[in-house]
Amino acid sequence: MDNQIDWGAVARHLDSLYSAVDSLERQFPCRKFTPDGHLVGSIGEVVAAYMFDLTLNPASTAGHDAVAPDGRRVEVKLTQGGAIGLREQPEHLIVLQRPKGRVISVVYNGPGGPAWEKAGRMQRNGQRRITLTTLLRIAELVGSDERLPVVRQPPV
Repeated sequence: MDNQIDWGAVARHLDSLYSAVDSLERQFPCRKFTPDGHLVGSIGEVVAAYMFDLTLNPASTAGHDAVAPDGRRVEVKLTQGGAIGLREQPEHLIVLQRPKGRVISVVYNGPGGPAWEKAGRMQRNGQRRITLTTLLRIAELVGSDERLPVVRQPPV
């Protein structure tokens, strides 16, 4: 990941997005304007690449978003909510959370198998849902040798 990135500007852009969401939700209280999809996915991928020295795969690569320095294939998820969805069992899974106005934190960094096993049944959208609470419980059982080392703290 390019170390010339202005993470301060990135943080300001994210705060601006969340501010716009808050404004829209005040204007239309009967609707949610939660950022999701490619926007949140791409933010999570670039932040994880920075934090863990990952090499990102081309956008929308099926199965895994990146490759770790040790060769592990990594799926990255970012949420501001309480759960994520998995389409298939990842080799390694990194789950990040960024509550509105706060810094990103690592919820899960470990093998994908345990998360896949605890995820719910396949939904109509082709994903199996797992809560962050469940991921935090699983994370307690992940050994330090199974985690990717954090090279840099979350920049945003």
